[in-house]
Amino acid sequence: MSVAPRLDSPASAASRSDTARRERFAQAFEEHFRAVSAYALRRTTPAEAEDAVAETFLVAWRRLDELPDDAKPWLLGVTRRVLANQRRAAGRRHALVEKVAGAPAGEEDPPRRPAVLQALARLSDTDREVLLLVAWDGLSVQEAAAALRCTRAAAKVRLHRARRRFRAELHRLERRGAAGLPTTRRLEECHEE
Repeated sequence: MSVAPRLDSPASAASRSDTARRERFAQAFEEHFRAVSAYALRRTTPAEAEDAVAETFLVAWRRLDELPDDAKPWLLGVTRRVLANQRRAAGRRHALVEKVAGAPAGEEDPPRRPAVLQALARLSDTDREVLLLVAWDGLSVQEAAAALRCTRAAAKVRLHRARRRFRAELHRLERRGAAGLPTTRRLEECHEE
């Protein structure tokens, strides 16, 4: 004979708490899955992006109590760190393969890309990340600061310096006659609060 828990019992309270957690997670997933996926896809291969998105939402589930009401910047910050971990792991694997194969560690020249991509590739990871968060992911400076885990003032300074360096790279490429320069307006005009 089974006994149903009383409505005010600890088991009932735990059940309600678990249901509320699931609903909160489901809401965050529903609202931000596309943005997190797009963010990851712009930075890596589809397979690695899928892994990064899955890992991001696993972290969100495990740390649901830390998830802020405005979850998008927090989730993008987690995705950013997951992708960085993936890159480090891939670098270690690549170095090991080269070491085992006896091949010299080095990259081939990248294929010809539009100037905006060439200019972005020449920026530091920090500069590129703040530009992409604001220009391509549509975050405000405050939201980018949350994703980067820095103050709003620091994010604003990083964005200003990144824009300046980006423009300098574009002008340098323009002087060299690189293709694709008209596509750069969005990055140069990314919004600032």
